[in-house]
Amino acid sequence: MTRQKPSVGNRILGVLGEILITLGILLMLYVAWELWWTNIDSANAQKQVTQNLVQNIGDVKIGDDTEEDIDYGPAPVAEVNPGETFGIMYFPRFGSNGSHHPVTYGVGRDVIDNLGIGYYPSTQLPGEKGNFAVAAHRQTHGQVFWDIDKLQKGDKIYLQTKEGYYTYTWYETEIVQPSNGDVLLPVPHEPDAEPKRSILTMTSCHPPFTTRLRIIAYSELTDWRPLEAGPPKEIREMVKDATS
Repeated sequence: MTRQKPSVGNRILGVLGEILITLGILLMLYVAWELWWTNIDSANAQKQVTQNLVQNIGDVKIGDDTEEDIDYGPAPVAEVNPGETFGIMYFPRFGSNGSHHPVTYGVGRDVIDNLGIGYYPSTQLPGEKGNFAVAAHRQTHGQVFWDIDKLQKGDKIYLQTKEGYYTYTWYETEIVQPSNGDVLLPVPHEPDAEPKRSILTMTSCHPPFTTRLRIIAYSELTDWRPLEAGPPKEIREMVKDATS
């Protein structure tokens, strides 16, 4: 019995079907790379720059409970140089999977795609009156700020630099348009205002897996401890983990 040859139309449909299947596989591989491998790649890069920073800082004293109530006076302004990783940020609210991440000068893709948290160079420095603003991904590339929407009243964010430990207390979160750059002003949304306090502004995309909006979390500098005094009690185990 002679097999009937497929028509030209059927052959074209077969080729198109194979192309679509191939494209589907490639798309699945890309999604897997974006959602999985970029997190691993970023975590390895963050670990390396954190280790380099710890070596530059030197031995870190952990301290004990008797040192908690000492008033160390006003916080100094941190020294930050272009291109350097200058701090480690700790987030007790984020839990063990996202407890600490390095902070690096700049918010280009070379920083936030690989090194965790980026610092906006146009904003103020830690300890300075005004707005110390940072950015990080909420998903992929380490998803550092995945839980940024979980911050609650009384939550603390800690920044460790060679000067010491800066403690920020969360007070507000808002959702804005990507074009709303006045969240980075010394006093957010108030172009002519003179800053009277030091704040931390964390920015990321919102909702997750989109870039349609921005989520902005604000915290105020409420305490400071020199490096030799050891970290605040709440983050001692995190500091041990980060500096070991």
